[in-house]
Amino acid sequence: MNIKRIKAEDEALQGLAAAGAENLQTYEEQVRAIGQQIKARGDEAVFEYTCRFDGPVDESNLLVTEAEFDEAYEAVDDEYIYAIRNAIENITAFHNRQLRNSWMEPDERGVILGQLHRPLERVGIYVPGGTAAYPSSVLMNAIPAQVAGVPQIAMVSPPDRRGKMNPYTLVAAYELGLEEVYKVGGAQAVFALAWGTARIKKVDLISGPGNIYVTLAKKMVYGDVNIDMLAGPSEILIIADHNADPAYIAADLMSQAEHDVLARSILVTPDATLLDRVEAELRRQVASLSRHHMILAALEKNGAFVITSNIEEACKVANLIAPEHLELMVEAPFDLLSKIHNAGAIFMGQYTPEPVGDYFAGPNHILPTGGTARFYSPVTVDTFTKTSSIIYYSRQGIEEDADHIIKLATVEGLTAHANSVRLRKGSDG
Repeated sequence: MNIKRIKAEDEALQGLAAAGAENLQTYEEQVRAIGQQIKARGDEAVFEYTCRFDGPVDESNLLVTEAEFDEAYEAVDDEYIYAIRNAIENITAFHNRQLRNSWMEPDERGVILGQLHRPLERVGIYVPGGTAAYPSSVLMNAIPAQVAGVPQIAMVSPPDRRGKMNPYTLVAAYELGLEEVYKVGGAQAVFALAWGTARIKKVDLISGPGNIYVTLAKKMVYGDVNIDMLAGPSEILIIADHNADPAYIAADLMSQAEHDVLARSILVTPDATLLDRVEAELRRQVASLSRHHMILAALEKNGAFVITSNIEEACKVANLIAPEHLELMVEAPFDLLSKIHNAGAIFMGQYTPEPVGDYFAGPNHILPTGGTARFYSPVTVDTFTKTSSIIYYSRQGIEEDADHIIKLATVEGLTAHANSVRLRKGSDG
């Protein structure tokens, strides 16, 4: 195993901080071509691409039926159902705390200002699928939308080679009461949701992670619809001190490396002796893991050990990289919170591995990647709501404020704006 080692002062750290953008031109051309076909041919093109990339789907089996939900329940065990219900409870409770209330506030002149928070009318949630099962993505997309009060949720997920959806994914959807579930994925699903087809009604927002084709399609439809974010490969950064357990660190680094060869796993520590112990643990643990080839490839291609002079410098490195997942595996993690400014989710202490956030704790696992935690936030209830400003002026209010408004409008050369206010100043109407 050959994981690169970098000192915090090295120029190589700047390269590590870059999002690792690759040449996307070829992908963009392919995705744009799919979009053109969906726009021109609608469902016909949706079925064609789904059959080519995933499995046999047409107008007869596009929408998941009640019988297919029943079949899914027969394929999963009771322990899974119990776990998914407990996860739903935790995730719902956490997102309920994010709800905003509409408000209005009058002043002594009778002027009333406020904000009106309303859910979006219809959203599309994308759940990766095909050969893999991602029921947790169903929960993290649908629950905040439901808490927000979205009345219509359309879920899309690619089928397998038999034209079937993963039973664990279907059970998660049914447990949340999702009835509009389509067996379609990839860029074609995004374009269908964004523009609408005869069988898939247009949505207002598309949420959920996917591969590079899904991400580029979301980028292309942004403006026609809203999107949650542009998600890239998964990543974890661990800040560790001399008290950290190397076995825990190795396990957590690999928990992200198993996602994709492009996944980034980074350890930042002032304790140089910790690195050899972590690397030994990586070698020991990886052999027993099902995706060991993927893990090794990701660690060697995108993994890194960063040596700092102290923990404060480690925090600066973390802020520079702005990771999707940040673990503070130090003796006093809460003491570092004030020093952390850029991270999608922060996991505190040695007993809080990243997977507790992926599946169960409650916070959303759809997080900004590739350094975008500098300006993006996780998916929340706010993702699925919109806000309108409320403005009511009394006669006294407009008369007292008119001169200020007229002056500002005149400075900008907008005389019609000024006129609409001037007419009300001193008016008997």
